[in-house]
Amino acid sequence: MTLLKNFTYLFIATLLLASCSSDDDNTVIVDPEPLGDYENGILVTNEGPFQNGTGTISFISEDFSNTEQTIYNNVNDSDLGSIVQSLGFYGDDAYVVVNNSHKIEVVNRYTFEAIATITEGLNNPRYFVAVGSNGYVTNWGDPFDESDDFVAIIDLTSNTVTSTISVAFGPEKIIESRGNIYVAHQGGYSQNNILTIINATSNTFVTTIEVGDVPNSMVVSEGDLWVLCGGNPNFTGIESNGRLVKIDIDTNGITQSFDFDLTQHPSNLTLDGTNLIYALDGGVYSNDTSSTSLPTDSVIDGLFYSVTANNGMLYTTDAGDFASNGTLKIYDLVTNAEVQSMEVGIIPGGVYFNN
Repeated sequence: MTLLKNFTYLFIATLLLASCSSDDDNTVIVDPEPLGDYENGILVTNEGPFQNGTGTISFISEDFSNTEQTIYNNVNDSDLGSIVQSLGFYGDDAYVVVNNSHKIEVVNRYTFEAIATITEGLNNPRYFVAVGSNGYVTNWGDPFDESDDFVAIIDLTSNTVTSTISVAFGPEKIIESRGNIYVAHQGGYSQNNILTIINATSNTFVTTIEVGDVPNSMVVSEGDLWVLCGGNPNFTGIESNGRLVKIDIDTNGITQSFDFDLTQHPSNLTLDGTNLIYALDGGVYSNDTSSTSLPTDSVIDGLFYSVTANNGMLYTTDAGDFASNGTLKIYDLVTNAEVQSMEVGIIPGGVYFNN
């Protein structure tokens, strides 16, 4: 009897195992529907011709197999305008800042279908960052008037400018960390040497910090804000050296600074892990945030219009003759070897990752 019971239990167990295996084999995993044609790829903002024509946006698929030019025009059958300066994200939307046309085009970031156009309250807008439900946009105003520059605050629900904060001349790059907004004053058509700090909760001016002449780019790493200053160029008659400055975000005090040589004017600071990467004199340099000196040798050679690091890769743009299509070149930051090169639009100025 015991033997019979054992056979019976074994038979039942075998049936159950087969049933489970069968269920597993028949399980259908349904991939989520794609959000749009431009999901999971790279967006390149192309400034376009300065005097006439329109700026554009190029799309490169994540695996680099597909490139599409002028995607805004392709989807909406209209031009973006002059000059496509930059792009920022908020949720499912992208905010395309069009400088000379004094506007921001709001689109779905995955389909690029137009949602809204913001014109009122903007004057020569430059760069955008979203914090909470507000967007913050640097504006030059009249580029020849050093007294009318401001940061516009946009309600991202209604896509309208609700207020402005007056700032010193030449506000350019903008970044947020721990509830504060940092604005680098590159100086517009002139030169400046400060950061403005704005409290994003109260939308009020906090203070300014002198960092170095012509601060052109910023990154945040492990509680510190790193600011790269290009220095006054030679043509100004008051040439000054570039500088890399480290600011403690908790205290907003400068804790470290590195001076370049007088004739060295670095630009395009970007971050790969703990490596600070920037362009200088026809090369790309990399320096760990813990380093106590500046590097002397470049890791990549080339004269680039912009450099942007992302997930161990460096995305560089070459504007060529500034009148015809430029190039996007991608480098592996482990080997420093070029892995991809592709044509994009006229004067490619920014690279963004639409994930």
